[in-house]
Amino acid sequence: MVRQVHVSMIVCAAACLVANMAAQPPGQLGYDDTPMQPNGRWHIHDGKRPQPPIVTPAVKNAEPVPAPPDATVLLGARDDLSSWQMMTGSPVTWNMSNGVLATGKGMIRTRAEFKDFQLHVEFATPSTVKGDGQGRGNSGVYLLGKFEIQVLDSYNNPTYPDGQAAAMYGQFPPLVNASRPPGEWQTYDIIFTAPRFAGQTLEKPAVVTVLHNGIVVHDATPFWGPTEHRKIDPYTPDTAKGPIALQDHGNPVRYRDIWIRPIAADEAPAK
Repeated sequence: MVRQVHVSMIVCAAACLVANMAAQPPGQLGYDDTPMQPNGRWHIHDGKRPQPPIVTPAVKNAEPVPAPPDATVLLGARDDLSSWQMMTGSPVTWNMSNGVLATGKGMIRTRAEFKDFQLHVEFATPSTVKGDGQGRGNSGVYLLGKFEIQVLDSYNNPTYPDGQAAAMYGQFPPLVNASRPPGEWQTYDIIFTAPRFAGQTLEKPAVVTVLHNGIVVHDATPFWGPTEHRKIDPYTPDTAKGPIALQDHGNPVRYRDIWIRPIAADEAPAK
């Protein structure tokens, strides 16, 4: 049975949206007044961090990638938003036409909640370029509602590396920048394992592998905690399960062809 939306998740999502709406400082790519990341190498959103090398994807995906027969289609060819709701639990107010969902006001989330899964997402940033840095084609895919894989127009658009397209937001840049030009459809293929807890104690962090346009950009990389703007939140037991959420950042972004396959992962805690 689908759980009711938790007030804490709504508050967290609202706070995250307000924080992320802040533009990067004028004249610089990132920040030098944020906390250091747990490994002590870079500040969160550090603009001096090396930019990922650019790798051009080989083949355009003009048509949606078909879902496997055992997948649950969350967004398909029909204009059906029955799998989604606003973060408050109300009906989705974003517009969908001919199988394409356009971002609107407020974040949306799936009604169902998940744990370990394979997720396929297709998105397109606007073909008409407006803005720069974090203000250009910004959205996000939230795993369990807590762990963001950034959506951004990162084609000839420098920003802080841990905030560019396909970044584990605020934590790890993608291994390479595999972005397509504005307006073209792009794919994320995500394999995610939820964190494991023994009571209140974290036994194993969340781990993600991401392919951006068919190119590996994260390889079984652990999250340091839930992603946030200018900080990293601590793990808590409520991060062990949650919905898929899509972010409204005030920029027009389109989504299509979203499907998910739950994975039966080992439930034994790490030794």
